[in-house]
Amino acid sequence: MFFTRETDYAIRLLRNLSEDTPTSIARIAACEHISNAIGYKVARKLEKSGLIRSTRGSAGGYRLARPLAEITLLDVYHIIDPQSVLNECLKDGSCCPNNTEGCPCKIHGELVRVEGILHKALSERSLAEILEE
Repeated sequence: MFFTRETDYAIRLLRNLSEDTPTSIARIAACEHISNAIGYKVARKLEKSGLIRSTRGSAGGYRLARPLAEITLLDVYHIIDPQSVLNECLKDGSCCPNNTEGCPCKIHGELVRVEGILHKALSERSLAEILEE
């Protein structure tokens, strides 16, 4: 597991939004030094997931659909990269000849443990808590 650039952009986009005031992608993109195109791509994923919502019109833009206090880094990670895992052998349905029921792979077991620790750590604090520090 690692955060892709798109996941990083999603986190930066979320920190620029409020629940009350719509913000344009152009404004966020300028503030965060990202392109409008990637901003819109990330916003579509976040909107489809229900984390943000859009308002059309001259005073429109994007705003949070849920407070940052209810959003964790793990939430964003799963939305942007839902199929991403620490290693290919951890994907559902993966078949590794070195990891069988009779002879489990010790590396696989360790990667499962490490990924569990990462998931726990990424879900312990909300984005609001992180940004308040």
